[in-house]
Amino acid sequence: MIKAPRWIGSVAVIAVLTACGGPKNAAAPKRGSAWGGPEGLRPEVAFSGQIVFQSDLDGHNNIYLLSTAGLKKLTDNAWDNRYPRWSPDGRRIAFSADPKGNFDIFIMAADGGRPLAVTSSPEDDLAVAWGPDGKTLFFARSKGAASRGESSVWKIDLDTGRESRAIPGFRRSHGLEDVSPLTRDIAFTGRRLLGGWDVFLSDPRGGSVKELTKGGRACRPRFSPDGRKIAFVSSEADGKGDIWVMNPDGSGQERITEGNDTYDYFPSWSPDGSRIVFCSNAGTKYADKGDWSLYIVDVRDHSIVRLLDTPGRDVFPDWH
Repeated sequence: MIKAPRWIGSVAVIAVLTACGGPKNAAAPKRGSAWGGPEGLRPEVAFSGQIVFQSDLDGHNNIYLLSTAGLKKLTDNAWDNRYPRWSPDGRRIAFSADPKGNFDIFIMAADGGRPLAVTSSPEDDLAVAWGPDGKTLFFARSKGAASRGESSVWKIDLDTGRESRAIPGFRRSHGLEDVSPLTRDIAFTGRRLLGGWDVFLSDPRGGSVKELTKGGRACRPRFSPDGRKIAFVSSEADGKGDIWVMNPDGSGQERITEGNDTYDYFPSWSPDGSRIVFCSNAGTKYADKGDWSLYIVDVRDHSIVRLLDTPGRDVFPDWH
């Protein structure tokens, strides 16, 4: 059987990811810069907990763990490893990888080790999120080239392996989901009827969907640890991208980063909900372009400090 070109299976999920700061190209970037390994790389400021993130500092995308002790490489293979997310108990990390050519969901121990495949689909499964009980994973799945770039959020029961649509009532392309630890509502990025992308909220019990942002310039919602706030990315203020925070009903929207010359993307809350780690660069919103570094912003006073600047593109952090 002749295998389809690599980009065809990715077109659907890449559509929503690209619009919201994901990779512009389906293939992994190849920086090709020589380096001596993560030893010696340390965070520039002290922080509590641990942060996993994706970086291409060794030439292709791998998953790294950052703590006050330094930097540790968790995946070490020829795959394209992306979008790491901590399990609620901090014992496991879910991520996407492409050992067979298309992306599937994998789980590994918090300190690395051999990954366990969770999905095995002919399509691309990306942008994973955990359910609050740690027994369910949510992810964005493409429908293939014939679907005109459509993707949708699916879920899989880790005990039974049963898969199903997570937001069946939303018919337009959607992904980049996150699940409330308080209500189990699903915040996600969805295509608007009039074009562009906004943040929506789905109630899985009643099936209702509410649009939380307006204007087609918002994406990447992330619930705070207590479920009482949502961080998201919006380009409304500067045309590039900033970190914003709002209430789960869409009210109280507040711009947290205010750098008009930078693209600020990929937010993740600190365990106590007081700070947000995010990625910033001055050149582009695409994760496989530019020079991305990790920063921390204080939610209350909006002060920003740089956390880590490696030779690679450091993106998609998740804090636990």
